Amino acid sequence: MSKTKSSFFCQQCGHESAKWLGKCPSCNNWNTFVEEVVVKGNDKNEKDEWSNYNGVSKLKTVAISDVSSAEEKRIVTADTELNRVLGGGIVLGSIVLVAGEPGIGKSTLFLQNGLLLKNCITLYISGEESEQQIKMRADRLGIANEHFYLLTETDTQSIFKEIKKLKPQLLIVDSIQTLQSPFVESSPGSISQIRECAAELQKFAKETNTPVFLIGHITKEGNIAGPKILEHMVDTVLQFEGDRHYAYRILRTLKNRFGSTAELGIYEMTSQGMRSVSNPSEILITHKEEQLSGVAIAATIEGMRPLLIETQALVTQSVYGNPQRTVSGFDLRRLQLLLAVLEKRGGFHFGVKDVFVNIAGGIKAEDPSIDLAIVSALLSSYEDVPLPQYICFAGEVGLSGEIRAVNRIEQRIAEAEKLGFEKIIVSKYNSKSLGKLKSKIEVIALGKVEELYQLLF
Repeated sequence: MSKTKSSFFCQQCGHESAKWLGKCPSCNNWNTFVEEVVVKGNDKNEKDEWSNYNGVSKLKTVAISDVSSAEEKRIVTADTELNRVLGGGIVLGSIVLVAGEPGIGKSTLFLQNGLLLKNCITLYISGEESEQQIKMRADRLGIANEHFYLLTETDTQSIFKEIKKLKPQLLIVDSIQTLQSPFVESSPGSISQIRECAAELQKFAKETNTPVFLIGHITKEGNIAGPKILEHMVDTVLQFEGDRHYAYRILRTLKNRFGSTAELGIYEMTSQGMRSVSNPSEILITHKEEQLSGVAIAATIEGMRPLLIETQALVTQSVYGNPQRTVSGFDLRRLQLLLAVLEKRGGFHFGVKDVFVNIAGGIKAEDPSIDLAIVSALLSSYEDVPLPQYICFAGEVGLSGEIRAVNRIEQRIAEAEKLGFEKIIVSKYNSKSLGKLKSKIEVIALGKVEELYQLLF
């Protein structure tokens, strides 16, 4: 019999300690240590060795000069958005963690992508749903694939026995929190179980060159559930987000060893599954019959793709002693900064007004180039004068009221022109880039917020 050992784990970051601690030395959180039973004995010798999986044993030391620097081999999926977010397709031997809220569509998205890979043997492991439930969802998606296999199992050693028989080319695990390793005695979903199961799957992925997708849960604070160490073990971390009340979903990259972390994929949830949206600007701008005040269009960049998004502002007289500042999809501190600039540089009394700002479509924008659109929407609502319909904005606003230059202005202008806008207001400090442009859209370059007010009103 192996000796039973228990350890204390921090529920936030996964730090391990031999005794209980009040404060975690790693993440400085209080009262996060929980005791978990860990069995460490001779059982580890039974663990799977993957040296004979492909008939090749790879364990040997090599000089870095002997390693070929060829491009990583990738499986290109039928989903253009997923390919873009992963950096051009699924890298062989990579391990990808996908997290998102319950009911957002993670399982649907990866079931759909697994079914669409017609010439690739895919194994879908589910610890949450029965085979009948997955079959019902597959029927709803309406995609047939005879190379797609299901396994409803939570024990890792049983899973690896099935993998040795089937030899899949892609593995999807839904979800990592439900798996259980016989080498650790704590319950599924605990820190030591998640860490152990992820380590076993990581070893399988690297030694057999098989890509693995791990679907994970997120906590109520919006962080990926389980220890932070889980994010360090995988190659790519994707976050699937969006408001369940909107049809649109956004797939963001938080970490990517094989591509850019600034990429973004946009999907629309339909009754036939997830539809990738190739031109998101058209869905993020509402087409109105009449012109309304407080609406401005911003030309922003998410990852490598330009987007036009609609910013909305509402400025009303404050009824209470403290004026309200409410935002949706925008940074509250950034709004307070812009209001201070307008108050100081333009003499607008926002201190006695309630201000509400919203980015339409449920999208969260972090690009500073939407400052100019937010300022224009605020001034439009303050004056109650609608902005001209075919005008958009791209510029950052500084503390002294200057309009600062933003990067990749040519792509923003091209996207605005493609969608039929007639004018775009940018910073005059972008003039070096603007001199070479040959576009039909009128580009107006301004230097100060005061000039913007005089131009628009």
